[in-house]
Amino acid sequence: MAFGEVVNKVKPYLAMVFLQFGYAGMYVISVASLKRGMNHYVLVVYRNAVAVAAIAPFALWKVRPKMTLSIFLKTMALALLEPVLDQNFYYVGANLTSAGFASALFNILPAITFLMAIVLRMEKVNLRRRRSQAKIVGTIITVAGAVLMILYKGPVLDFVWSKGRSHNNTAVGQNSSNWLKGTLMLLGGCFCWSSFFILQSNTLDSYPAELTLTTLICLMGALIGSLVALVAERGSAKPWIIGWDTRLLAAVYSGVICSGVAYYMQGKVMKERGPVFVTAFNPLCMIITAVLGSIILAEEITLGSVIGAVLIVIGLYSLIWGKSKDHLNQHSEGPEKKGEFELPLAITDAGKSRLNNQATAVGIPASQIL
Repeated sequence: MAFGEVVNKVKPYLAMVFLQFGYAGMYVISVASLKRGMNHYVLVVYRNAVAVAAIAPFALWKVRPKMTLSIFLKTMALALLEPVLDQNFYYVGANLTSAGFASALFNILPAITFLMAIVLRMEKVNLRRRRSQAKIVGTIITVAGAVLMILYKGPVLDFVWSKGRSHNNTAVGQNSSNWLKGTLMLLGGCFCWSSFFILQSNTLDSYPAELTLTTLICLMGALIGSLVALVAERGSAKPWIIGWDTRLLAAVYSGVICSGVAYYMQGKVMKERGPVFVTAFNPLCMIITAVLGSIILAEEITLGSVIGAVLIVIGLYSLIWGKSKDHLNQHSEGPEKKGEFELPLAITDAGKSRLNNQATAVGIPASQIL
């Protein structure tokens, strides 16, 4: 086999591993900046402003459908759900818990979206079919893993890099009341993100311009986020002043890497290998985040978190398998029916970019997402 052929076969794998390191870096850097005084309202504004600067030049080269009042209102709602609500919920939750916990918990997003789609009658379930059974069982296992992570911590696990470290100086998120509050914030972020995906799926049907839509969402998110930040901080200018430290790095890194480079690379891999291939690498981000968080942020890794994360991964792959079978069945039966919902399964931050284009979906249409 020629060297060029080997490189072409390996490239998608290397790209996905690179992306997972990129997303994990976003989780850790964001939490580090928040613990060093970065205001989460301001971080959301700066992050989306950087994302607009990174994406807009490419969006301008694309042909765009006509903007209507209906599309504009939907875009406003999308900007409120994801950049404003979801990202603020996520940053507060991750700061009060840990980067590893937040990364693991956000893997329940497909299960939440699946349940919401059923309630809204946008997802069909046939209990006699194995793929539907796999989706239901996967959802139950995923939710069970999340509940276990929330309710049970267990003993703290020691690793080579954490031996001899005092567990009393762990981040404030280990406080029980803060941990519960942070968990609720993260769950709120998951629900907002799921709602975002559902509305985005509907919006892309009538406005199929992913780059332009993403740019508008980030732009409106930055504007709405600015108003929220001004009200929350009572017009104070101090939170907006950042130096050459992790606070600036968090905004630039999230905007450029997770909302720019990751968006492009993920889209390329999606077209070549499909959404299931991309989704299969998501647990790698969770593992990298947990390790980096333990080393850099001195975060604790508990037995409950590990067991819960394993259950979430098992449930996630069961749900992915069911949706992949749906996807194959739809192709064998012909074109999808108009208006049929597509469940997003790529839990990446090309959204916490979340550059959520149609490609990050399995059988149903991204970040999208940390």
